[in-house]
Order: sequence, then C-alpha cells, then structure tokens
Amino acid sequence: MFRLYLAVLTASFFLLTSIHTMAAGNISVSKTIAIDAPAAEVWAKVKDFNALNTWHPAVAKTEILAGENNKVGATRLLTLNDGGTIEEDLLAWDEATMTYSYNIIQSVLPVSNYEATLTVEPITGTSTKVIWSASFNAGKGADDDTARNTISGIFDAGLENLTKILTAQ
Repeated sequence: MFRLYLAVLTASFFLLTSIHTMAAGNISVSKTIAIDAPAAEVWAKVKDFNALNTWHPAVAKTEILAGENNKVGATRLLTLNDGGTIEEDLLAWDEATMTYSYNIIQSVLPVSNYEATLTVEPITGTSTKVIWSASFNAGKGADDDTARNTISGIFDAGLENLTKILTAQ
C-alpha cells in the first residue's frame, strides 16, 4: 500500500512539475547585479508593481488595470517609450522575502508563455543582490535567439538604471 501511495505521489509531483515547466516556457534568462545600497532601500524602489516606470528606462507609464497594486491577481499595463504596450499579471508578491513574480498576458515583445521573478537579497548591511529571471518561449515569428536577446537587453537596461538611480542618492 505504501508503494502505491509513493508511486502516486511521485507521479503527481512529476505531472505538476512538467505542467509548470510547460506553462513557463523553454528559454531562460537570469541576470544578477550587486548594488551598493541596503536591501531595504533597493526593495523600496522595485517592490511597487505599479511603478516600473520609475526605474526602467524603456517604460514611460505604468497603470493598474485590475485588482489591487502589490496583491496577487493585479494586472498592470506598461506603456513603453515607443508607444508599445505590455499587459502583465502579478502571480506572487512577498514583502518578507522581497520577491515578486509576474507573467505577460499580451505584449509587443517577441515572447510567449513568459513568467518572471524579481528578487532582492542582502549581501551585507550596505550591499544588495538583485536577481531578475524569466522563462518563456519565442513568440510567433521570432526565433529563440531573438526572444532571448530581447529579454536579456530589457533586464540589463533595467538593472543598470536601477543601480545608477540607487547609487546616485
């Protein structure tokens, strides 16, 4: 009986894992940067789901379309400097671990099945590590390299500007 229970439990785990993997996509990008600022200060800058425009140079405007800001289920609309838009849902948001996850619903980006996580971790009392990672598929008409390079460039630009903002204070 125990073996049957263990087999069912193991099969369920692998099924759930493969469903999550399929939903998130098969291309991954992860960027990590160290910032000379306390983690609380860095988190204060990035934690507002409705304020990506305050630190990412490509985003002109951010607005909440549905739900409540920083609450799971909130939907935001990013308007880019070139007029393109990206609609995203907040999947997880945790003040204690200084992390949130979101996915893209609709986008001008060459990706599909996009899911990302942004995490702030203290290194010391005055320095912080920010990790921004995503998994996705290439969107219709795009190849894997185009999708990967686009997301990589977006992460680099955002993290570099975040560093510039926080170290200029």
